[in-house]
Amino acid sequence: HDRGPKLPSWQRLRQNDCRMPDSKPLSLVERGGLGAAAGIFTTFFTHPFDVIRVQMQVGVSGGTIETTTKLARQGFGALYAGISAAWLRQVTYGSGRLGIYAYLLDADKSARAARGETGAPSFAAKLGMGVTSGSIGAFIGNPAELALVRMGADGKIDDPAKRRNYANSIDCVLRVAREEGFLALWNGAGPTILRAASLSGATLAVTSEAKIAISERTGWAPAGAPTMFFSALAASFVANCVCMPFDVVKSRVQQAAPGEYSSALECARTSVAADGVLVLWRGFVPAFVKLAPYTVISLTMLEKFTALYTGGASAL
Repeated sequence: HDRGPKLPSWQRLRQNDCRMPDSKPLSLVERGGLGAAAGIFTTFFTHPFDVIRVQMQVGVSGGTIETTTKLARQGFGALYAGISAAWLRQVTYGSGRLGIYAYLLDADKSARAARGETGAPSFAAKLGMGVTSGSIGAFIGNPAELALVRMGADGKIDDPAKRRNYANSIDCVLRVAREEGFLALWNGAGPTILRAASLSGATLAVTSEAKIAISERTGWAPAGAPTMFFSALAASFVANCVCMPFDVVKSRVQQAAPGEYSSALECARTSVAADGVLVLWRGFVPAFVKLAPYTVISLTMLEKFTALYTGGASAL
């Protein structure tokens, strides 16, 4: 009996890329919860790099080593300043970014199955899903992002009288709303959303595509640790190159005093005029050093948590 030509390994991988056990697709809330859990787990390993990045972006800095050394001398707590804001950020932005992306993949798979189509979505489709999920997550999580920047940058202010001294992320959010107005919680929302759209689009889409390509060439399992490491490493480098200018502007706008900048564009112009165009990539090293393991750990844990929760389904 002729079963037709045998498909090459790369085609079989692409057909199985989004295949799940015969079970009901996870809801958006479930996907978001798994995304938040993976993100919170990851912050314990990567948060110090966020503190270093923010302190470099909001002020004059001699570089990564100088900033790291200064923080280390202040003690262990300085490296984890604002950790509660990082957790709040994962509950809002992280759950939206990872949860919505995985949910959109599920929806796309169901739609294609209903049309009798097989295989994984195209890279362009994955890129669109990453941009969409990152943008929505960033808008929801902007108050937490603002708290993360302010709490991480507070220790850089030499004059203790000028420090804001927020007790925790909730205190920061409430004080900003009370002292500066509710809408101040969305200061820097424009560059935050642009950063998240570019970062999520590149990170999630490149990771999804790269893990298939790596599996095709090495024979490694698509969700295996070596595959996830190298695919996330490549995605992190691309994402950082694209999103750093938005990240620098976002951090400076969110740390600024009320009225210091009239817009994100003015912040960018002022920063470039004062420090040169490379200021827009200030903090690249700690951002990459943070994003690479963050991407590897968070996406790996998202795969593991999803498999545990569902009995074997893939998140991405």
